[in-house]
Amino acid sequence: VATEMYLERAAVVELAAIEDHAFHKLLDTAQYGASSARRMIMYGTRVVNAMISLITAAGVLTVLHPALLPLLITMTIPSAWGALTNARRRYESFHTWVQHARAGHLISALLTEPEAAPEIRVHGVGPFLLRHYRAMSETAEEEQARLARLAARTGLIAAAWTGLATVATYATLGGLLLSGAMALSVAGTAVIAIRSGSTSLNTLVLEINTLHEEALFVGDLERLYVEAAERAIPVGGDPLPDDPREIRFENVTFAYPSDHPGDAVRRPALDDVTLTLPLGRIVALVGENGSGKTTLVKLLAGLYQPDRGRILWDGVDAARADRQRLAERIAMVAQDFKRWPFTAKVNVAVGRSSAPLTDERLAASVTEAGAEEVVEDLPRGLDTLLARNFSGGHELSGGQWQRLGIARAAYRRGHILIVDEPTAALDARAELEVFEKIRALAGNGQTVVLITHRLASVRHADLVHVLDQGRVVESGTPDELLANGGVYAELYALQANQFTAKPPVRKAG
Repeated sequence: VATEMYLERAAVVELAAIEDHAFHKLLDTAQYGASSARRMIMYGTRVVNAMISLITAAGVLTVLHPALLPLLITMTIPSAWGALTNARRRYESFHTWVQHARAGHLISALLTEPEAAPEIRVHGVGPFLLRHYRAMSETAEEEQARLARLAARTGLIAAAWTGLATVATYATLGGLLLSGAMALSVAGTAVIAIRSGSTSLNTLVLEINTLHEEALFVGDLERLYVEAAERAIPVGGDPLPDDPREIRFENVTFAYPSDHPGDAVRRPALDDVTLTLPLGRIVALVGENGSGKTTLVKLLAGLYQPDRGRILWDGVDAARADRQRLAERIAMVAQDFKRWPFTAKVNVAVGRSSAPLTDERLAASVTEAGAEEVVEDLPRGLDTLLARNFSGGHELSGGQWQRLGIARAAYRRGHILIVDEPTAALDARAELEVFEKIRALAGNGQTVVLITHRLASVRHADLVHVLDQGRVVESGTPDELLANGGVYAELYALQANQFTAKPPVRKAG
């Protein structure tokens, strides 16, 4: 239950929280809280048992002589201090080194994962990764050695004080015996009670210390619950128009958080952007790398909120809208869309996992994406597992995955389809077919927001917005932009020249 609560909260926080390294560190530490909560039950039971034994021994000592009970407690205080001190050090060290440990696990996983295996062997990356793994492991071992030295020193101090307290206890017992305040038979019983009580008290201290250490990790889990609630995607909000005519960005500015909190100046990914996306059309976003295209569509999908400005759906501010309802209207084929380690059927149907899974909807989505041949070539069709590192798993090429990604977006049936570089892994013929499919979707009334570097592919767009360094520098139809001779025309000419320029003639030598 604790693990499920952890995953539930992690799944509903804002994208900005997942990308925040401080919050991700909390995710790393809090994941141990669930198993710690389970172990606390076991240690709690041991604490109760030790307390029962201690109360029994303490009762006997109190009856024999009240002065023996404080001395018994004094014998145990040093070991309690030592155990709690070492537990706190281990916990603080874990917090400091948790990301270092995750990086070590990542490097070890890279050495064995199928995706990295070809390059490791061709480029000889194995020794490089092993050197890094060895260096990180040695650093981690140095930290363990440091903790061990501190624990040994603390243990020595605690043992010395415990020895002195033990000597004082038995000296007191001897004094009582010599003074006649205690009979020999009673003293023998007291020795047995002291040894039993000391053992029970030591056990109690150790179990409480372990309980305390586990509780620290449960505390991390509790902190995650609190922070995840603060950074969760809001529930509810203003309804969006049923059939909006346009989405308008008004003076939108957005900058990604800095990895260094002290940085005062952050270059905005979008800077005072104003543009309109008419719905039911094909709208293309073009520009060089880093111009802000992908950031803009993430804002459109509600994954980020603007730092300044508004995004209006026919006058309804998306910042106050019901985010779940907004997301339901969006289908996205990102450039780095997730390749889920499930069957081909699930990889398509996960586009709308809340909808009933029907063969008709699956078949229609595969057809819309032009992915029929991809499915036919799979050993078990849509029931083929697309995870090669599992028994019976199968791997797709980049172009085949891209078609399945488009089928996933088609299955979602969102009002707005965002396509980020949809043909990056396709050959020329497949690229032409995909764009024909995209035009067909727009012909059926669906809005298509297209991001691509291949400007020849946007010639059928109804509207093109050209971005440069986070600003909109041109807007218009492809013909208008070519006629104006601006940035779009320049980029178009550069790409066209790659196909029209004649190769240099080599002289016979």
